[in-house]
Amino acid sequence: MPSIRDDSNSISKSDKEIQKATVGESKPHNALIILHEYNPHWPTLFNQEANRIRYILGSKVLQLEHVGSTSVPGLCAKPIIDILMVVKNSADESTYVSDLEEADYTLRIREPEWFEHRLFKGPDTDINLHVFSEGASEVDRMLRFRNWLRTSSSDRDKYATVKRNLAGREWRHVQHYADAKNSIVQEIMERAKAIE
Repeated sequence: MPSIRDDSNSISKSDKEIQKATVGESKPHNALIILHEYNPHWPTLFNQEANRIRYILGSKVLQLEHVGSTSVPGLCAKPIIDILMVVKNSADESTYVSDLEEADYTLRIREPEWFEHRLFKGPDTDINLHVFSEGASEVDRMLRFRNWLRTSSSDRDKYATVKRNLAGREWRHVQHYADAKNSIVQEIMERAKAIE
């Protein structure tokens, strides 16, 4: 089944594509996206998780960053803490997956074709732990986007407006909502690159 183009002109992944990347069963969302106003407690939740992950993995963690909308003061977000973790080689799961699983983290996404991305859910705090290899260009892109939104109130407001408009629709998968934001993310990234 091919990817699906929605009315925001973004291409959404098909159910088959989402299931292929999902470890375990992929369950449709079939609901609106609930956004919360910025919560100043979100960085504290990140720090708690970061400390626990560093304790579990030690020097295997090359970089650990709070990313996504919960990392941008003043930006509305789904109340899920996105964490970016860089390891030497994210495809070499034997070096970190079992350690995280023993601490009750759950591997949910494996995307070898997209920067060898892995995603874990946490044992108690609602997180998305994104794992990439050292040198992956997606790491720089995620940090550049976060840093730009922290400094550009106009782009932060534009992004929030698009998010709120999209959140008001029912989405079969949360990934479809994320895919629908691609055009505004690209537009903002172009401005961020032009300033550098």
